[in-house]
Amino acid sequence: MPSEPPNAQFTALTEPFRPELLAHCYRILGSIHDAEDLVQETYLRAWRAFDGFEGRSSVRRWLYKIATMACLTALESRSRRPLPSGLAGPEDDHRVTVAAREPSRAWLQPAPDALLGGSGSGSSAGDPAAVVVGRAGVRLAFIAALQFLSARQRAVLTLRDVLGFRTAEVAEMLSTTVAAVDSALRRARARLAELGPVQDELDEPDDGARRDLLDAYVDAFTRADPDALVKLLRVDVEMEMPPTPTWFTGRNAVVGFLRGRVLRPGLWRLTPTRANGQPAFVVHRHAGDGRYAPYGIHVLTLTGPRVARITAFNDPALVPTFDHAPAT
Repeated sequence: MPSEPPNAQFTALTEPFRPELLAHCYRILGSIHDAEDLVQETYLRAWRAFDGFEGRSSVRRWLYKIATMACLTALESRSRRPLPSGLAGPEDDHRVTVAAREPSRAWLQPAPDALLGGSGSGSSAGDPAAVVVGRAGVRLAFIAALQFLSARQRAVLTLRDVLGFRTAEVAEMLSTTVAAVDSALRRARARLAELGPVQDELDEPDDGARRDLLDAYVDAFTRADPDALVKLLRVDVEMEMPPTPTWFTGRNAVVGFLRGRVLRPGLWRLTPTRANGQPAFVVHRHAGDGRYAPYGIHVLTLTGPRVARITAFNDPALVPTFDHAPAT
C-alpha cells in the first residue's frame, strides 16, 4: 500500500488543532484579525519544518510551540490592546461630554465562538467540564486582564493555567528553564490578583430565560424603548464602546446615554451571534434607502436574569469576521 502523500499527512495531523490554536493566539494578542494571521504563519512554519519533525513531542505541543513563539515575536512591535475600562475610570452621569473616537488606537477585539471551536481544547472536545473551562478562557474580562501582563507572562499563564501544559513542557516550548517559567507564572498570577476579579461568574440564566432576555433586549433596542431596557439591566450595569474612550457605570447613566444619543426607532438591526463564550449581536445601522450598513459587534455579559455589561465594539471592520464564521 502506498504511503500517504506528505500534504495529506500534514493536513490530517495538524488541521484538527486550528480552532484551539486560533483561541490561543487570540488570548495572547487580543485581536482576532492578528490571531488569524499568526495561525496562518504557524501552519506555514510547521509545513516547512514538517520533514524534520521527529515526534519527540506530540503534534499538538509542537504546534503550540510554533504558535506561541510567533505571537511573542509579533508582540515585540505591538502595544497592548485595551478596552476603555483599562484606560480610565467610568462616568456615572450621561450628560458628560463624550470623548472623541480613537480609531487609530489598537483596541481589544471580540472573537466569534464559531471560529474558536467551542471548548478551545482539541484534546478534550465533548467533555462538559472542558467546555466550561474553555469558555472561561476566552471571556472578555479575562482577555482584557491579560493585556496588563507582559507578552511572556501571557504566554506562560495561558499555557499553564488555561491549557494545562506541565511546567517542563512550557519551558521546552519557550526555550527557557523551569525556574523561569515558575517565576513568570507567579508574577502573572500576582498581577491578575492585583487587578481584582478577572473572570465573570458564569452565572448566566438557563437557555429559555437567556433566550427571553436576549429577545427582549433586541426588541427594546430596535424599538428605541429605554424604559423596556431598564427592566433588563442590572443596577450596576456598565457600558463601554471602543473606539470611544468614555464609558459608563450604573443603570441611570447607561440608559440615559442610550436614550439621548443612541436609540432611534428603525435605526438599528441586531442579529444574534456568540463571541468570547458570551451572547452577542452583529449590529447594522440604517444607511438610507432601506439599506443597513455594518456597524459593529455588541457583546453582553449576563449575570443571573439581567445584563451586567454591554461592550459595544463600534467597528464595522469586525462584522465580516462574524458574517463569515461557520455556522455552529
